[in-house]
Amino acid sequence: MDDRNKFKNEPFKQIIILMTRFFLATILTLIANFSFAQVVTPDSTETIKEIKDSIYIAETENVKGKDKVLHAEPLFIDLIRDLGARKGEKEWNVGFGMTDRKTFDSYSGLIEYEWAPVNRLGFEVELPFTFYYPTDTGISKNDIPQSRLNSLKLATQFSFFVSEKHSTSMAIGYIHEFELTSFNKYGKDKLLKGNIYNPFFVAAKRWGDNFHTLLYTGPLIEHHFKDNSLQTTWQINSNFHYMISGTRNFIGIEFNKELHKGDFDMTIRPQMRLGITDNLLVGIITGIPINRENQRFSSFVRLIYEPKHKKKYV
Repeated sequence: MDDRNKFKNEPFKQIIILMTRFFLATILTLIANFSFAQVVTPDSTETIKEIKDSIYIAETENVKGKDKVLHAEPLFIDLIRDLGARKGEKEWNVGFGMTDRKTFDSYSGLIEYEWAPVNRLGFEVELPFTFYYPTDTGISKNDIPQSRLNSLKLATQFSFFVSEKHSTSMAIGYIHEFELTSFNKYGKDKLLKGNIYNPFFVAAKRWGDNFHTLLYTGPLIEHHFKDNSLQTTWQINSNFHYMISGTRNFIGIEFNKELHKGDFDMTIRPQMRLGITDNLLVGIITGIPINRENQRFSSFVRLIYEPKHKKKYV
């Protein structure tokens, strides 16, 4: 790799290092504050905690209309609107990430819009893109994947079971991706290179007021037009989160697992979500693969904006 490419990639790597340090520092601060509060005034702290939790949960669940359960949802494998979505809800997402793939780095991003036209049914339109840069001196840009707008992604999700009594929600959904060719082949090759079919199932449970678990699973079927081939990868994603009392902030972890032709891969993704304003949140994710044959560490940031919509409280 020449000095020009090295200089170009260095600022991105510094950003990732700073993000990781910030992530770890925030978690340690939250743990320290929680422990201190418990030691100083355990009775009063517990009472205030319960009041805050009850108020915030009520803002989501004590609303006229269909039931909805407050869940902490994963930040990397993002759902199609909330589980138990209510009519009129909408959300914008902008994301940016970096992955170290040994001989090259990939910089990914996305722009995404979600909305619920009716109760419990969500839709999503997403434009994901990826840029690649070589990091090995013996690798040129022709030896790595080509930068591209990955696809036009359309998705829907229906919550068929929502129980406030049991703090449980379940949904089925479908994602369809129209895979696009790389930027350097525009006008030289067909724009559409294949389809990805991805039906999925989601089940989520809140334990008490603060602890949340979620399972997301389904096959991802890639259909390549060039040779008319099909490749199936099974996704099994499990999540555990702790939501900070009386807030929308949480810390947690995703276990993103894939099974393809007997080969098992898993990436562990510690993460946290912080509320900036009532309508704006930021999610920070770090990726740690258990097997580094394909990639090393990664990091991702997601900005979440939820426009206000009217709620009628019970």
